[in-house]
Formats: sequence, C-alpha cells, structure tokens
Amino acid sequence: MAMYKSPATRRYLIRMLVLMSAYILLIFAAGWTFRHSNIAGVPAYALAIAPALPIIGVFWAVMRLLVEEPDEFIRMLQVRQCLFATGFCLTVMTVWEFLQNYELVPAGHGGFGAAFFWFVGLGLGAIYNKVTMGTIGSCA
Repeated sequence: MAMYKSPATRRYLIRMLVLMSAYILLIFAAGWTFRHSNIAGVPAYALAIAPALPIIGVFWAVMRLLVEEPDEFIRMLQVRQCLFATGFCLTVMTVWEFLQNYELVPAGHGGFGAAFFWFVGLGLGAIYNKVTMGTIGSCA
C-alpha cells in the first residue's frame, strides 16, 4: 500500500521540515541564552517569542495544505482532522481554565499550551478518521 502524496503534500512536508528545524534551533538557542546570559528588555521579549514563530508557521502550513490539496476526499479528511483538533484543544483548555478559576490546579500549563493540545488533537483526529472513515488518507 502506497501513501498518497500529491504535490501539495510534498510542499507541506518541506514546509514542515523547515519550520520544525527552525523551531528546534530557536527553542534551544532561547533556552541556552536565558540560562547563560542576563538578557532583558526588548531583546528578551523578542527571543522568548522567536520559538513561537515557527509554530505559527506550522498552523499556516496545515491551512495552506487544505487550500492546495487537489483531492476532495483527502481534503475532507484533513478538514475533519483539523476540526477534531480544534474541538479537542478548546475542550482541554476550557476545562483547564475552569479548574484554575476555582484554584484546583496551579496557574499555568506546565509548558503545555493550546498549540500542544491542538497537535495532539490532530493525531487523535487521524485516529478518528481511521475508525469512522476507514482511512487516514492513504490509498493503494
């Protein structure tokens, strides 16, 4: 069985490779800099935000794939996956916020923010597609 790979999928994979490489580089550079220097002010804010930019790029890459994908069935599976991810993320974050409001859990997310839960939701959405549609987008 071969995986479905349109030109849009290949472009998506290249975008993801570039964005995730940038993310890894920036997250390590920011962590190292904050641990080993006295960075402050505007440069500190810029450096703290820098690793978020490739993650924002990933959201763009996923949505760009939805626009560029020529196969309607594959596109529908991807849209279902994104909708599942969004619902999952909103549910987890809403429950967490209410638990925080009533001081049942500490403030913050321990490093697990909305993007993390959206990405987990994408994986769960692929499983949902497999269970309900019989495929996650591969074809023979």
